[in-house]
Amino acid sequence: MRKTTGIGLSAVMATLLAAGTASADTIKIAFIDPLSGPFASTGTNGLHQYEFAAETLVNEKGGVLDGDTFEIVAFDNKTSPKESLVQLQVAIDQGIRYVVQGNSSGVAHALTDAIEKHNRRNPDDRVLFLNYSAVDPALTNENCNFWHFRFDANADIKMDALTDVIAEQDDITKVYVIGQDYSFGKAVSSAATSFLGEKRPDIEIVGNELHPIGKVKDFTPYSRKIVSSGADAVITGNWGADMLNLGKSVIDNGFDGPIYTYYAAADGITAAFGESGKDRLRLVTEGQTNPPPNDRAAAYIEAFKAKYPDGNMSQTRITNVIEMLAKAINEAGTATDVVAVGEALEGMEHESMWGGTLYMRPEDHQLIQDVLITVHTNEGIDYDLDNSDYGQRMEHRIEMAGMDSPTTCKMRRP
Repeated sequence: MRKTTGIGLSAVMATLLAAGTASADTIKIAFIDPLSGPFASTGTNGLHQYEFAAETLVNEKGGVLDGDTFEIVAFDNKTSPKESLVQLQVAIDQGIRYVVQGNSSGVAHALTDAIEKHNRRNPDDRVLFLNYSAVDPALTNENCNFWHFRFDANADIKMDALTDVIAEQDDITKVYVIGQDYSFGKAVSSAATSFLGEKRPDIEIVGNELHPIGKVKDFTPYSRKIVSSGADAVITGNWGADMLNLGKSVIDNGFDGPIYTYYAAADGITAAFGESGKDRLRLVTEGQTNPPPNDRAAAYIEAFKAKYPDGNMSQTRITNVIEMLAKAINEAGTATDVVAVGEALEGMEHESMWGGTLYMRPEDHQLIQDVLITVHTNEGIDYDLDNSDYGQRMEHRIEMAGMDSPTTCKMRRP
């Protein structure tokens, strides 16, 4: 009798284990960004932030649906659109249905085009593209599609906020605009010229040029032109090594005015500037960390730093991506039907741990959120960057920036 009971119990346990395995799945998210080359530090830190967000905000809280967990799968694209398409296909072949990417709008254009074509040809294994940092306005305008969702403010929205601040500075009468020679750099240049022309027509654009992305080792020739132009301020959308090298060169060559930026923080940039960047580097960004808006945000930063002592909580929008994706999957009741998940994301409102409401605009899949202007300093800093004692302190908040911004998106829905 004991033998019969033992067999029966084993069978029951095996059935329960099998049922548990079947009901709890892993939802894989492909992270396609640079993990080697000149922008490796930016990509690596972003990967760590995604891994931490998935584990802390989803998995440790019981997952989604019936206990499904998130797994971030890293793919090194070397900041190359061509390599990104190779890695995208590898991810799709592995059955991955969610892709996150943010470094380089050129890469984002390649991915969104490829994903739209793939989804049209393969309705049974469609993919969603969650863009967390590629901010070329075209991605949610003429090149928009249903499968692409942007979680960062686009370049025009950011420049609108940045030029509001510049326009208030009466001592700024000459501005030099410089950026990387690709779609995003061109978008920054165009927006700066347009918005300054509207808000401060007296400001003279004394320089407006683009340089090769990731290839300039010595920015001295550019810096000398900036100094000799008599510019009172510099505007740049540079990121990664290009931001660091340009900024240091400009300061070393004697420029002493403010430098208004999109990405002049973390990944070695904050530490490298140190005292030389104090009260001079200004950043248009999102997600309040200094001071943190609530205890939850403060605890999250501290926990991240405990796990990654050399890491930076510099891209708070990554937590928004993970929380909103989890929320959409739960609302849709499925992780495999990405159309249903996309429809749940459309129009979603979400309270960010970093302060303010997030709204995924249905017309173009552009996230609307508060935009901040911060300053590089070591004063009033709760959480520094690069273990440098310096960080970004909030100076201005523009609530729900871009809510009424126009879009030319004509989206075809599945």
